Amino acid sequence: MKWITRNRPKIDRIACPWLIKRFVDPDAEIIYVPYAEVLTEAEKQGAIPFDLPNVEYTHYHDHCTFDYIIKKHQLKDPALNRIALIVRGADTDRHDFSPQAAGLEAIFSGLVYNINDDQQLLDVGMVIYDGLYSWATHLFKKKHSQDGPVEQLLLQVYHQYLKQEKGKKVPEWAETLRELIQDQMDTNMTLSLQQASEELEINPAYLSREFSRYFDNLSFGDYMRKLRIEKACELIEKTAHSLTEISYLTGFSDQSHFNRIFKKVTNQSPSAYRKAFKK
Repeated sequence: MKWITRNRPKIDRIACPWLIKRFVDPDAEIIYVPYAEVLTEAEKQGAIPFDLPNVEYTHYHDHCTFDYIIKKHQLKDPALNRIALIVRGADTDRHDFSPQAAGLEAIFSGLVYNINDDQQLLDVGMVIYDGLYSWATHLFKKKHSQDGPVEQLLLQVYHQYLKQEKGKKVPEWAETLRELIQDQMDTNMTLSLQQASEELEINPAYLSREFSRYFDNLSFGDYMRKLRIEKACELIEKTAHSLTEISYLTGFSDQSHFNRIFKKVTNQSPSAYRKAFKK
């Protein structure tokens, strides 16, 4: 069977072909074409379109096309669920979903930069996902620190000294990050975990793992959403901006997403909040 999607793949559009060829359709032919040509070519070639809007195989809510293929074809392998979390985090810039998500995104960003041929990129990607599947099946519980006596010694030092000191002082990077986030309060608040890690020169996986310790026990994404909603409440109370304008000013991609997150955090819609405040 032929499967077709838009060209220049990076995360989901390489992960999905790997999943299809390894677990759904071993003889699958993967076709990459420019975005505007996908549906026309799909009909012409009798191919299944995937990972674009308004087709069956696509994103649903915060889940990727990779997630949908697992659900659609009832793939029960726990290793695939582990990979799905990594793919989802890398593809949606939510590196707090999995420590490996930032690494996956970094690897494929570099590959896309180096390789212009999409089929060659897919060939390399197949090898990488085969390795990731082996890790998710056999090695996901193994820590790098289990490899040798030097690592064991460092781990011992960590537990005996560094870990004890951790709660005594907020690290410099956390203070700097708090200032960086504060600077975003007067903009549209689009700071991502990747951007923060680059600004701080800290590994994004480490930043994702440690963030909640110093920011209200929230993940990076949840903390930023909390600040966005607090800023939205302030704008509703103190300005005459429309709700559409406020959703833009607080970094939401569209008003429906803004409405959904606002209601989740405050238990009421933005319009209801505005009416209640006026009263």
